[in-house]
Amino acid sequence: MSSSEVLARFRSEVSAAVTRSRRASGEIGERNAKLRERTRELAERARGGRSATGAAVTPADVREAATGFRSGRGLAVEQVPEVAEPAAHAPVETEPAAALGSSAVAGPSGQLPRASDDDEDFSQSRILY
Repeated sequence: MSSSEVLARFRSEVSAAVTRSRRASGEIGERNAKLRERTRELAERARGGRSATGAAVTPADVREAATGFRSGRGLAVEQVPEVAEPAAHAPVETEPAAALGSSAVAGPSGQLPRASDDDEDFSQSRILY
């Protein structure tokens, strides 16, 4: 290949890369504009004392922590109207998740290895046997 062919190929690849980056930037800009608009709508609803249908109320302690975080960093803290706390729901019982991996096997001595959550210790017999 001659130097002019190499230069032409390089310019072509750079041009394609710039085109891809501009397209991606435009798509991200559109997505961010939609997100900002949706956030603006939700903020307007919150200022008016309306919430999204079925939206859970943020607990008071979480609101206080968020306010402290923002004010501690010099960020604007918008005051929104207080809403009544919802009645606490009973915890939902779920089945425990099945343990992944294999179960321990007795070693040559016939004893099971001691239980440990340290998966970095390869000297454990449950790994060696």
